[in-house]
Amino acid sequence: MTTLKQERMAERIREILSTLLLLEVNDPALGGVTVTEVKLDRELEYADVYVNALGDEESEQEVMAGLRRAHGFLRREVGKRISVRRTPELRFHWDEMLDRAASLEDTLDQLDIPPASDDEDEGS
Repeated sequence: MTTLKQERMAERIREILSTLLLLEVNDPALGGVTVTEVKLDRELEYADVYVNALGDEESEQEVMAGLRRAHGFLRREVGKRISVRRTPELRFHWDEMLDRAASLEDTLDQLDIPPASDDEDEGS
């Protein structure tokens, strides 16, 4: 499968899972969960699904447990909505990218960098 088709399929799976989590899954642990990214392997056997609970980073364990409970339902529903011979196995991961970005932003905010003087600009 070409990389473009792989990316399209991953995006379609992300959309499906996002909709399912928003509208069809009734587990309170999964309220507010966002699917941030889906990565498919070349053979479409595995889909690594990255999730985060925006505004509630402390609930990682609860969210991951909820995803384990809903795994069968989510995979079955993805399989109904995409046209592939075999539905990929969904592997859920907590997306730490948002936490890292916030930490990096905090670090940058704490830096005390004086503005460049006009003399330095003219000498360049």
